[in-house]
Amino acid sequence: MPKSLTPRLASLRDEIHGYAKEFGLDFFDTVFEMVSYDEMNMVAAYGGFPTRYPHWRWGMEYEQLAKGYEYGLSKIYELVINNDPCYAYLMESNPEVDQKLVMSHVYGHCDFFKNNFSFRHTNRRMIDDMANHATRVRRWVDKIGVEKVEDFIDRTLSLENLIDQHAPHIRRNPDPQRAEEELKSNERVEGFKVNREYMRGYINPSEFLDSQRKHSEDEKAQRKRFPERPQRDVLYFLLEHAPLEPWEVDILSILRDEAYYFAPQGQTKIMNEGWASYWHSTIMTRRALRDDEIIDYADHHSGTMGVRPGAINPYKLGIELWRDIEDRWNKGKFGKEWDECDDLRARQSWDKKLGAGREKIFEVRKHYNDITFIDTFLTAEFALQQKLFVYGFNEKRNSWEILDREFRKVKNKLLTSLTNFGQPIIEVVDGNYENRSELLLAHKHDGQDLKGDYARETLRNLQSLWRRPVNIVTRYDGKGALLRFDGQHHSEKKVEL
Repeated sequence: MPKSLTPRLASLRDEIHGYAKEFGLDFFDTVFEMVSYDEMNMVAAYGGFPTRYPHWRWGMEYEQLAKGYEYGLSKIYELVINNDPCYAYLMESNPEVDQKLVMSHVYGHCDFFKNNFSFRHTNRRMIDDMANHATRVRRWVDKIGVEKVEDFIDRTLSLENLIDQHAPHIRRNPDPQRAEEELKSNERVEGFKVNREYMRGYINPSEFLDSQRKHSEDEKAQRKRFPERPQRDVLYFLLEHAPLEPWEVDILSILRDEAYYFAPQGQTKIMNEGWASYWHSTIMTRRALRDDEIIDYADHHSGTMGVRPGAINPYKLGIELWRDIEDRWNKGKFGKEWDECDDLRARQSWDKKLGAGREKIFEVRKHYNDITFIDTFLTAEFALQQKLFVYGFNEKRNSWEILDREFRKVKNKLLTSLTNFGQPIIEVVDGNYENRSELLLAHKHDGQDLKGDYARETLRNLQSLWRRPVNIVTRYDGKGALLRFDGQHHSEKKVEL
């Protein structure tokens, strides 16, 4: 079980807390707890929470983490939960310099959780709700059996990315009740034209007007699309319209809630980890490090920032981009004059001594996510300095290799991998396709084709919830295709887009 901090670590926590406040970080109260390496692996397997609903994948995650630690392949330095108060875990076997590094890193995360707009609508009591979710699922397990519940969770987890990650910030669909009321208020059933007002009741009796109104409503209901406009939150559509049993509705709503809770962390992975790394580096090197700790700190920090060929390290990319923004705004490397300067020597020695870097990064921390962060601040100079490139598989040589170093292609490739977490955007377009109660989805093609095996298994799992055939319109090699699963067989046919 997690333990409270020792007096020495409590003193270090207060010290680091003071440094974080001194630098202007603003965060929720943060509770640190001590755990053994085995307890750390258990908590990490649960996604950082002390308890989750019962499912076999937590055991699989734990086994992978435990083996990685035992064989020296990986080590978890910190875990922090976006909550109010925030909860963070320290491994009791770590040396003191690591504990200070982790505390500094955690305060950076907590500042980001509290202030970045992506987390504005997240549940700040999720640690309690996760425990409630676990209790609800265990009750269903006791009532209908573990195999039935786990099989449903398996199928639903394969669909958990079919949400509208921007829904907490915007309203794509009007309030249906309000729209209906406005529609009714604008409707008038006139009946036959009447020249004499005293004849109105005879020519247009109330029974006749009621029948006309009902006929008009029936016609509109037939013309009305279902849904009225494409709906990106497929899980919500299933909750509202799929013929699910009560226990399935409850579990599906739980998994959907958790998917929305974790979505902002996926949207800000580079920013968040870079921000926390920036602040642990700043706090440690400028305030918290003792002379005899410098070598150990440098060794562990460099391990976190290490980059292997062909992969993006969000810690490294994030911290370097934050430092680049601070440096540019300190020296005035932005604006019309900077953009129009084509003298290489002048650009290299450019320094307007504005000193606005720290203020700028706090502003960026509040208003951006990974996509807008990369799109706005990743420059050609930065890409060249960090040696960024696009790589791919060369079938002729049967090997992976660098395909391009051109800045625009590098940036576009990175943005594409971040858009919708690098996954296809799927929308519900018709819940009564061809008037047969079939489900029709559409793939918003962005240049990447659907993977055939993934698409077929997704259709299979969707059909198990919809209970009727499920279709999806997509594009392969520039040509339209309709994939269908009827519960037994997969089929594919060409369609016009």
